[in-house]
Amino acid sequence: MHAPRNKRYSRRQHFIETCLGVALLGGRVAKLSYRAGLHGKLGVTRHALTLAPERRLAAPLTIAFASDFHAGPSTHPAIFDDLCAHLASERPDVLLLGGDYITGPASHAAVLCERLAGVTPPLGKFAVFGNHDLSTDDQLIARLFAQAGVEMLVNRAVTLAAPFDQVSICGMDDPWAGAPDAAATFAGAAAVRILLMHAPDGLLTLQKQRYDIGFAGHTHGGQIALRDGTPLVMPRGPLSRPYYYGRYPVHGNGDLIVSRGVGCGGIPLRVNADPELVICTVQ
Repeated sequence: MHAPRNKRYSRRQHFIETCLGVALLGGRVAKLSYRAGLHGKLGVTRHALTLAPERRLAAPLTIAFASDFHAGPSTHPAIFDDLCAHLASERPDVLLLGGDYITGPASHAAVLCERLAGVTPPLGKFAVFGNHDLSTDDQLIARLFAQAGVEMLVNRAVTLAAPFDQVSICGMDDPWAGAPDAAATFAGAAAVRILLMHAPDGLLTLQKQRYDIGFAGHTHGGQIALRDGTPLVMPRGPLSRPYYYGRYPVHGNGDLIVSRGVGCGGIPLRVNADPELVICTVQ
């Protein structure tokens, strides 16, 4: 097994995750939770971005973004089927994935990749790692994703095919568990830059790099929140607290869209923080 890159990951955390898997009966509790509607109802949240005239695209680009799947004992795989059904209906040009694909061993990613393999947007599928992924065998996750046709971006940019070859997906490594490198992430990027990262805290590592629209997850919208959406327990990270869900203007840069994600982390329960697929149209 490849050694975890997350230097903050401890034996105590591994022990807690192992005990949690036992307590959740290997996914049987999550199955009951999903059937009872306690995973929340997965929906589609829409955003639109109009670029400055000098960077305007010849046609609208439809981006799908999903994050925080947490495949493992706390998330029933049927929620991934719900996501793929929405993706089939929306027919995006490109799919972006924001990390935290598993809770526990990297092998849990296989159940997610089985579904992702059947999603075929014409401009490709791109992903970044989250802190949970870097706490296990991230190289195995990358191999499973590659088999599903998903390209993992670790501090690098990929320019889309024509007619969107003025657009680059800039994927940055996780700010806390990984080794983000803003200069490498944006090196060679085209005029229109889509920032993909796991946590909003990645903004702290940008080093004045410019982007047009950014996507992040990590927060789950709190996963358990009050009726107005305020998390009962605020997510970790200095920017994950003020940017816990929604679309935020970022001073001197493009807006940041923070998703509630898809799966359940820790316990198989969402309250007032429904899972979502984000669809963003850029022109």
